[in-house]
Amino acid sequence: MTAAPVIAYPIADRLYLSITDRCTLACRFCPKTLGSMQVHDYDLSMDHRPGVDEIIAAMGDISDYSSIVFCGYGEPTLRLKVLLDVAREIKRREGHVRVNTDGLANLVNKRNVLPEMSGLVDALSVSMNAQNESVYNTHCDPALPESWQAMLDFLALAPRWVPDVTATAINGLEGVDIEACRALARQLGVAFRQRELDRVG
Repeated sequence: MTAAPVIAYPIADRLYLSITDRCTLACRFCPKTLGSMQVHDYDLSMDHRPGVDEIIAAMGDISDYSSIVFCGYGEPTLRLKVLLDVAREIKRREGHVRVNTDGLANLVNKRNVLPEMSGLVDALSVSMNAQNESVYNTHCDPALPESWQAMLDFLALAPRWVPDVTATAINGLEGVDIEACRALARQLGVAFRQRELDRVG
């Protein structure tokens, strides 16, 4: 008998929601690209993409968690309506919502979707991943042209609708200049967080 897919998985005091296996990037450093769907003790392999009711049921009681984080081995904003519907329920329960994203939702949807997140998403963690387009393309292998600029534009716009916006980059990737990334985030008016290579969750 096959185990049910892992939709909600706790790490520390946060509950993570894996709502899709699709992504707009094929990051060369991502465990999924390297053939693993494992995060800590959880296998995030999917046999289907869960619906809103299934995700809400998987969350259970969220009162003990400091944050509910949309994050798995896929880009959560590719299922924007599902994400927002679940976020609405989390906010109804007075939970804190964070979305870990590649920042390409506006490019994919061909419109500014940030106003739709207002009041539903408390925090965005955006994978900047590099200080320039060349290094970004090398490591992230985007499916869509102009992804680098679209991600920067998303970061610059996001604080108008989402109160807590952070750009991230991974220390240890060849050619990535963490201090240059930090300076770029400051220039865009957002916070910055350094992540470490091969440390997931």
